[in-house]
Amino acid sequence: MVDWQSPAEIAKDGNAFDKFMHVLLGLYIWEFVTSLPFDWQFISRKRAFKWPLIFYFAGRYFLLFALIGIAIALNVTRPVNCQALYTYNQIFGNATIGLASINFSLRTMAVWSQKWWVVVLLVGIILGHWSFLLHGVLLKATWVPGQGCVITSTNNRLLAITFSYTMGFDAIVLSLTAWKLGIKSLHTRDRSRIVRLIFDDGLIYFIVALVSNIIATTFMVLNLNPVMSIIANVPSAVASTIVACRAVRRLTNYTTEGAEVFGPIFSSTQASTLAFSSRNWFSRGAVSMSEKKPDGVHVQMDTFQAAPGEVSPSDLTYIRYDAAGRIIKATEVDVYDIEVGSPDSEHKHTDLP
Repeated sequence: MVDWQSPAEIAKDGNAFDKFMHVLLGLYIWEFVTSLPFDWQFISRKRAFKWPLIFYFAGRYFLLFALIGIAIALNVTRPVNCQALYTYNQIFGNATIGLASINFSLRTMAVWSQKWWVVVLLVGIILGHWSFLLHGVLLKATWVPGQGCVITSTNNRLLAITFSYTMGFDAIVLSLTAWKLGIKSLHTRDRSRIVRLIFDDGLIYFIVALVSNIIATTFMVLNLNPVMSIIANVPSAVASTIVACRAVRRLTNYTTEGAEVFGPIFSSTQASTLAFSSRNWFSRGAVSMSEKKPDGVHVQMDTFQAAPGEVSPSDLTYIRYDAAGRIIKATEVDVYDIEVGSPDSEHKHTDLP
């Protein structure tokens, strides 16, 4: 049986921790660099900056700072204040976990049109979450000649409570989102792509955060040794931050490029994480129009406002597809029929007698 508390085993685990952290640093740098064009659009003011993006940028850069600090602690060759260095790493690392949850909380508030009870509930939970995340120093490190900075002890109990609180927080956020987007919209005939995007991203984030937090909590509860107790903490923060930031980028790009129109339930709902203004971004309306012909025939129809690039339901009788499978608009149908001499050009819509 492995003696986890033996100096040889702790040294071996420390070596594994060192290599694992470098792998995570390389992974996150790749994720960070590949998504820099999105950040640059706001830095260069090509896109309007909105205040909820503060939490997106803070989460991204705080995690980068924390990983760089961990890399310094693992590679330093001269005596340094290891306790101060690991305190820095802990503060920035824990902050990224809280910011990832905040990003999805803001989305849930927007989905609920910032109803007061939802805002009060989530703000209260956020404050409790941060009280655990920033609760003093949860680990101690010291300089050991020939080894560098070494973690000597950790507060596993409080760390386990913090990660358990995070899992409960994420579960509440997902439940509120599912209630609004799922249960309360069952009466609609179909759900728009924006609804599926918000719900699917929230579900993926919850699953990733749940699995990573369970693994981290398990190692902390086992308390094998100071190194193994925290070996899964950094992967949990990296996974949560990557998924949360990707969800923010996906939704921002979707709404910016002209997303699909919301269904009736969202006519008064700001569904984007960034939609915290008083106006509605998207709306779909049905207007009943009636026209009475001179001959007494009464015609009634419903008209809909279609999203950019979509075909209105009122134009369904004109929908056709070309050889490549693209939709031909009504005006293109007429030209197409005339040019090719299609029999349809001879049979135009006639008025009712």
